[in-house]
Amino acid sequence: MPGSGLSNGTFNAGKLSDEDSLAADSDSVVNVDDLKKTYHSYTWRGRKHVQAVRGVSLQAQRGEVFGLLGPNGAGKTTLIKMLLGVIRPSAGRATVLGQSIGSPVARSRVGYLPESLRVDRHHTARSALRYYGRLSRMDAQSIARRSDELLELVGLRGRDREPVVRFSKGMYQRLGLAQALLHNPDLLVLDEPTDGLDPVGRNEVRRVIERLRDAGKTIFLNSHILQEVELVCSRVAIMAAGQLKAIGAIDQLADQGQHRVTIDVLQTANAAAAPHSTNAAPHSTNAAPDLSPNAEPPLQLFDQQGQLIDLAGFPTLQFTRQRVAVRLAMEYESQAQIDQLVDRLRQSGCSIVGLSTAGESLEQTFMRLVGPAVGSDVSEESAVDSLGSVDGQRETQSQAIQSMAVQEAGE
Repeated sequence: MPGSGLSNGTFNAGKLSDEDSLAADSDSVVNVDDLKKTYHSYTWRGRKHVQAVRGVSLQAQRGEVFGLLGPNGAGKTTLIKMLLGVIRPSAGRATVLGQSIGSPVARSRVGYLPESLRVDRHHTARSALRYYGRLSRMDAQSIARRSDELLELVGLRGRDREPVVRFSKGMYQRLGLAQALLHNPDLLVLDEPTDGLDPVGRNEVRRVIERLRDAGKTIFLNSHILQEVELVCSRVAIMAAGQLKAIGAIDQLADQGQHRVTIDVLQTANAAAAPHSTNAAPHSTNAAPDLSPNAEPPLQLFDQQGQLIDLAGFPTLQFTRQRVAVRLAMEYESQAQIDQLVDRLRQSGCSIVGLSTAGESLEQTFMRLVGPAVGSDVSEESAVDSLGSVDGQRETQSQAIQSMAVQEAGE
């Protein structure tokens, strides 16, 4: 059905020109070095400062999908606007595709999808693409050819002549993706690209992102949907309160967190307390005993001779009564700790019926790094609203697209 999803048709990602190839030789497409942004205002109470970005340094390599994560007010939008040249940094340096941020060459090779694309009500999808293509100084023939390809790609081919005022939020996102790709950029900056899409639409956007990555495009993605980031991103940077908390591959970041092993021991090989509950709360080997009259007795393991198995050497071990087994869960730092626990259980005659290990998910890593900072700082949006932008007026994200193209054409 037209407009219900992205097309499964083929997509021509385009071929780099000789000039583009020369500029794309460097592996570092986005290079940020100690970038800072401070907003100022003057009131009768005096001068006020809000540090939106505080010394961020990062790199995005050519051909990778780089994810930018952080809670509201982390500084993500301010960082993206500085990379696009919409606002000026207070300190630090940054380059995009080997060019200074905001330069005409850099602008001409960047495609931007804002979180909320705004298009004038009188436009259709096709006329909007024609408008953006002319701002990018594309010729009419190229605009028509690319519009056909991209409208087919994003599932708007059958609805390309309808006024955009009839579009749903998901359709706006598809149109925004098409306009970001229109001039065949080498770097795509996507702000919440799957926002407003159903699960099928999200899946197909991921497939488009993967094809663009395979075609050598670099994608700088800002999203709060951690599962989406985990599926498509090669590396991620996590920001909070204007600072960079961590950067690296998702697996590398998760390796720095806690790992947990779960072992199920058959009940016939041990005696378990908590006689009336099959879903008792976990008991820890180092927890203080509950001496209240109605306290549930702690779970314990006994060997075949009825002797208590000494597990005091595993201080993070927890017991939970299952239907036919006792579940032991423990945080560990090395495989040797798992081996020692298994050896202790087997030497005592316990029958192990299940064992599994798990590391941190991206969500757990995210909360470990930024959890205490959430809500602790002035939000980025409120800071800009109260203090104003560089010129005293706040530009919307859709205006940023137009201002980039207009300034480029003027220069």
